[in-house]
Amino acid sequence: MTQLFYASTLFGAMTLAAAIDEGRFGPHRGRRILLVSNNAAIPEITPSLDQAPGFAALRPRFDEVWSWNDIVAPLHPSDWKARIIEVPMLARLLRSHLSLDEGPDELVLESIAVPPARTIAGLVKDCPITVYSDGLMSYGPTRDPLPQEISGRITRLLHLDLVPGLSPLLLSEYGVPAQTLPDQAFLRVIGQAEEHARGTEGLASGQAMILGQYLSALDIVTPEEEAGLHADMLRGLAARGFRTVLFKPHPAGGRRHAQQLRETAGELGVTLTVVGETVPAESCFAALRPELVVGCFSTALITARQHFGLPVAAVGGETVLERLSPYENSNRIPVTITDALLPRLSPDGSLREPPTVDLQELVSAVGYCMQSGSHPGLRERTAAYLDANGPARYFKRQRLTALELVSPAATDSSPLGKLRRRLSRALS
Repeated sequence: MTQLFYASTLFGAMTLAAAIDEGRFGPHRGRRILLVSNNAAIPEITPSLDQAPGFAALRPRFDEVWSWNDIVAPLHPSDWKARIIEVPMLARLLRSHLSLDEGPDELVLESIAVPPARTIAGLVKDCPITVYSDGLMSYGPTRDPLPQEISGRITRLLHLDLVPGLSPLLLSEYGVPAQTLPDQAFLRVIGQAEEHARGTEGLASGQAMILGQYLSALDIVTPEEEAGLHADMLRGLAARGFRTVLFKPHPAGGRRHAQQLRETAGELGVTLTVVGETVPAESCFAALRPELVVGCFSTALITARQHFGLPVAAVGGETVLERLSPYENSNRIPVTITDALLPRLSPDGSLREPPTVDLQELVSAVGYCMQSGSHPGLRERTAAYLDANGPARYFKRQRLTALELVSPAATDSSPLGKLRRRLSRALS
């Protein structure tokens, strides 16, 4: 029996390791092949997940490790996909390259809706597919429709229970059952990875921790605005009395963010230590137990809170919610969850709890507005949520109008529109 696994992040690989340890892929009776992909904007200068010190703890679970970047070089793995006429030929070449014969017997993928996972699924045919989630996106709808040749093969969705009580929307339109992975299995894997990271690279120290992302690379904000977000995080921590701060850049974010943040740290008299690109944030949580973890909408914020019991806070949620485009952008659910769930840190150091919301109903409503065609059954729940809570912050007026969830007059913010609504209320 041959099982082919795919991962693009160390977090995803740790999730796979936890699932293997829990027996979710059965006994080890054949080949287990891990295909890793480096999807950074410039992968040539960004370490791949199998180069991270913590990966050594995961490596024994796999018989072979191959690089998808090497297979498709010089093309970028996130951009390349086979043309229909090339699929039979490239599928044979891939099977030959990995010595798959007629296999594999199971294909295990993350981010199934987009390349490279979707590309791999299109080339490796005639076997069942397990999809696993490596973060908060599992709670959102499937980004793009899947062809029957792929969707019909998906047997299950494995995911961490990052937000207890919240049900994943991912792949639910295809009737794919969701299965949670135990927290303890994941924590054991993190502990193993942390030991290897500590032994090879060491971990710095800091009272608080900032989680970097790569928002400007995704065109969500400008580079200057992203630097401003990081600076606001640091100012908020400094105002709360933290004098030593760790900065964990996103592996795909580059070094520019750290350089810019060092300048702000110097102005504030804060000692800033930058964590190595290959050290997972979870290793820092386990080893250092920071007193406060701050970020924008990183999955690691929820991991720190749920799995390690650490205080966390979010910065910049309102800006990102406003800037995300199109509305279907798959980052919308992660930022909605973190913004609605976590305290908000201001540059003056104050922490404000978000208004109380029914998170399941909010996520369902946002998910419907993102992909209404895939989830028509959520329309009534969405309308009920909007009637009870209004459209502020998480919904766009234009989107609600297009879906006929509100009338055009209800979203008209002009003086005349406001006057019409006041007259309507007065006459009703």
